[in-house]
Amino acid sequence: MSNSPLDVVLIGGGIMSATLGAMIQRLQPDWSIRIYESLGEVAQESSNPWNNAGTGHSALCELNYMPEGPDGSVDAAKAISINEQFQLSRQFWASLVSAGELPDPTNFINATPHMTFVRGRDNVDYLRRRYEALKDEPLFAGIEFSDDPAVIAEWAPLLIKNRNPKQRIAATRTVAGTDVDFGALTRALFDNLTDRGAQLALNHRVKGIRRTPDGLWKIRVRHDVGGTPHTATARFVFVGAGGGALHLLQKSGIPEIKGFGGFPISGQFLRTSDPKIVAQHQAKVYGKAAVGAPPMSVPHLDTRVVDGEASLLFGPYAGFSPKFLKTGSWFDLPGSIRAGNLGAMLAVARDNLDLMKYLVGEVLASRAKKVAALRAFMPTVNGDDWQLITAGQRVQVMKKDASRGGVLQFGTEVITGADGTIAGLLGASPGASTAVPIMLGLLEKCFPAEYPAWEPRLKELIPTLGTTLNGSPAKAKKVMAATAKTLQLPA
Repeated sequence: MSNSPLDVVLIGGGIMSATLGAMIQRLQPDWSIRIYESLGEVAQESSNPWNNAGTGHSALCELNYMPEGPDGSVDAAKAISINEQFQLSRQFWASLVSAGELPDPTNFINATPHMTFVRGRDNVDYLRRRYEALKDEPLFAGIEFSDDPAVIAEWAPLLIKNRNPKQRIAATRTVAGTDVDFGALTRALFDNLTDRGAQLALNHRVKGIRRTPDGLWKIRVRHDVGGTPHTATARFVFVGAGGGALHLLQKSGIPEIKGFGGFPISGQFLRTSDPKIVAQHQAKVYGKAAVGAPPMSVPHLDTRVVDGEASLLFGPYAGFSPKFLKTGSWFDLPGSIRAGNLGAMLAVARDNLDLMKYLVGEVLASRAKKVAALRAFMPTVNGDDWQLITAGQRVQVMKKDASRGGVLQFGTEVITGADGTIAGLLGASPGASTAVPIMLGLLEKCFPAEYPAWEPRLKELIPTLGTTLNGSPAKAKKVMAATAKTLQLPA
C-alpha cells in the first residue's frame, strides 16, 4: 500500500462503507479509496445476514413507523418517508445490476410478502385504521387487510393452525415485500470496488484518527494478524464502523461528537431450517412491541434466504451487553463515557427505567419463555426444532437535549465535521435498508463544491433523486415496476 495521501478512507467493512465507496467510485473514478476492516472478512457485524432480520424496511409491516396518537389517530407520514427512502436503495441496486456491476439479484434480494399480525380487539381496531390510512397511498398499493382466520391461514398457515378460534386476530399483507441478504450485497459491492481499483485491508484495526496541520487526517492502524502498525493519511474519512464508530469519532477530536453516547442492546433469534416447517411459511410477519420494548425488539416471524437456502427466524429477544460490537470489548460502554456526554447518558437512564426493566427481564428470560413468545405467533411450535442464535449488537444514539438533558434516539444519525472532511454514522435500524439515501445526504453535506456536478450522474443511477414517488401514482407504479423487473421481484 502506498503511503501517499489517499482521497478517501472508509473505516468498517459493512453496508454503509460499501454503499458510499460504490457511489464515490462512480462519481470520481480517479479518486483513491482504501477500506480498513478489523475482521478477516467484510460484513461480519450488523451486515451479516444472521445478525439482522434482512427486512427490506419499507414500512409495509413495521407498526413502530405508524404509532397510535393519544386521540387514536394514525399518521402515515413517517411510513411513507421510510418507503420513499427504500425505493432509492432499490433503484441504486437495480442500476448496478443493469450495468453488470452486481451479480444476479437473487443472490441478495428475494420477494417475500410483508405482513402485520395482531391479537386482541384494540389491536385489531388499530390495524384496521392503519390499513385505511395506507391503502390509497401509491407506495402502499396492493396492501390487504383481513380479520378472517381462513384468509390469514391462506397467507401464513402457521399463524392459524391450532389457534384458539375465539381469539380476535387481524393481519395485513403486501406481496411486494422483500428479504435482503445484506451480507451478500455488501460482499458484492466490495468485490466490485476492489475490481475497480479500491484497496481493501482486512484484519486492519484503526486505533486513532487525528487532524494534521496541513488539513489531512492521519489514521493509525494495526494489523491484527502480524501486529505491524502503520499510518495513512486521507483527505476524507468515513467512519462506518457500526458500534465502533462512536469511539473513533471521539478519538478524532471533532467537537461535533461531544454530547453523544451509545446505548448498546444485544439480542437473540430463534432459527429453524427444517424444510417441513419452512415450507409452511413464506412471509415476514411483524407484531406489536411489548410495553417498554425498544422499536428494534418488535417480534417478527421471518422467512430468510441466505446463500440460496430458506430458513425461519423469530425474535429478536433483546438483552443488554456493554459491548458496542458483537466482537467488541466488555469495556466499550464505560470507555465511551466523557465529561461532555455523561449528563446526557444519566438523563437517558433516568427517563428510560421501563426500558431498563424490560432489558433485564429479557436477559433473565428462560429458553422456555422465549419459545412461548414464538408460540403466540405459531401455536404448533416445538422448541426442539429451533436453535438460539446471537444477533448483532445495536448501539442506539444518546445525545444532549435542552429540555430533558438527554434523549435516547432510535434510528441513525450522521455526524459530520465542520469542514466536511470527516463523517461517521451512529445508530441502527432501518439503516441498512436506507443506506443509499443516508449516503446521498452525506455526499451533499460533505462535498458541497462537487455535488452539483455529481447530480447528473447520480440521477442516472437513481432516476427519482430529488423527487418523491408517493405524490404521483403513475410515476410510482412505473418506477417500482422497472426496479422490480431488474431485481427479479413482483411488480
